[in-house]
Amino acid sequence: MKRCEWAERESMIEYHDKEWGVPVYDDKLQFEFLILEGAQAGLSWETVLKKRENYRKAFSNFDPIKISKYTKKDVERLIKNEGIIRNRLKIEAVITNAKAFLEVKRKFGTFSKYIWNFVGGNPITNKRKSIKDIPATSKESDELSKALKKRGFKFVGSTIIYAHMQATGMVNDHEVDCFRYKEV
Repeated sequence: MKRCEWAERESMIEYHDKEWGVPVYDDKLQFEFLILEGAQAGLSWETVLKKRENYRKAFSNFDPIKISKYTKKDVERLIKNEGIIRNRLKIEAVITNAKAFLEVKRKFGTFSKYIWNFVGGNPITNKRKSIKDIPATSKESDELSKALKKRGFKFVGSTIIYAHMQATGMVNDHEVDCFRYKEV
């Protein structure tokens, strides 16, 4: 069975085969991916995936309402948590992003509805032949990144947002000969 080149390591296969590129319309899961993509900045996705369950425990199962109420005391608690990436700016960004996320939901009804508008409501299906053909950003990720920053989000540069769009199926960047290409 042929997979995308990046998914050849055992630790990445399950994520690739079950999650990556599957369209996500659920707000909670969109928020989870947004937080994890921000945590990944400067690191490998594999590192973040290994810590995903720890992130769920540390950040109230990615509940934006609970996270939006975190205090400086919570930040200090999280800095000491060896199960997550202990970067103060990234931890503080999770709290900031929870507040911004809730504001987007309040204004647009759902975060998912808002974010999917940047791709016209449907996944963009690319025809990548190799991992070398996959860009780090796109016109859509540039626009979405700017819009999120205007709304107060942190750690949402265009590269992070493009990775988010790939993970949540807003773009299908599975290689054309990968078995998942047609499935998603």
